[in-house]
Amino acid sequence: MAANRHFPVRYRFAEADGVRIFYRESGDERLPVLLLLHGFPSSSHQFRELIPLLADRFHLIAPDLPGFGFTEVPAARNYTYTFDSLGKTVVAFVDALGLKSYALYVFDYGAPTGLRLALAHPERVTGFISQNGNAYLEGLGDAWAPIRAYWADPTSAAIRQQIREALLHLEGTRWQYVHGVANPETVAPESYTLDALLLERPGNKEIQLDLFLDYANNLKLYPEFQQFFRDRQVPSLIIWGKNDPFFIPPGAEAYRRDNPNAVVELLDTGHFALETHVGHIAKRIREVIGGEKP
Repeated sequence: MAANRHFPVRYRFAEADGVRIFYRESGDERLPVLLLLHGFPSSSHQFRELIPLLADRFHLIAPDLPGFGFTEVPAARNYTYTFDSLGKTVVAFVDALGLKSYALYVFDYGAPTGLRLALAHPERVTGFISQNGNAYLEGLGDAWAPIRAYWADPTSAAIRQQIREALLHLEGTRWQYVHGVANPETVAPESYTLDALLLERPGNKEIQLDLFLDYANNLKLYPEFQQFFRDRQVPSLIIWGKNDPFFIPPGAEAYRRDNPNAVVELLDTGHFALETHVGHIAKRIREVIGGEKP
């Protein structure tokens, strides 16, 4: 197992789509690629414990999306923060790295971003892992109610301010990490503290509010994402924190409609399942995507 050997993580930047993309990389470049795509409000930092557990089996690459982590978007780029833009940037990123095939690990925002990459190059996708990464309407939980109100009234400054006050601060970020976790003391405080610190960069909260508003456009693409699952039928692990208030278990179970062979597993934890179940998730990835015997 990788945990018993030393596989250094390399911290790099790549120029793609006019953006300086920060990414973590580990594992032999001759191994199958596993592309790890994070969600809100995190970054590739969320994979810090998973990467060493898989680096003997995969060539792991985990970028920070524009607006997150340590990726740098020059002001002159005039970047438009939509999920179409994030998808386009990730396509440019994998092309800049010369990646011709890869399995996808998607979480939260990484799902609509990574699935846009899959639609652009379906032939490249060798496997699929969704950890609380939604692609079905029934997967949207009650926690989306304030954002749905924003979608219904996108010009409302009052609603935009309500969302800012509810989520875009340290306590709101911490809540996303510990809600639904049996023992919150098992969640490392540097996780939500780093996320909250990066949210405080000038202009970043406006970026996040723009992405909340644009998330409605992901729902319009769900039928295309689902067609990809039906067409490709790649080995798939759908592993889900069942106490997630944002993406609820019916969204996990729905994957079987389009890929009956998908392995669906619900874990007794919250949204950020890697914080509490990283060892188990790594084991299941090795089995379902890596082909190892249980």
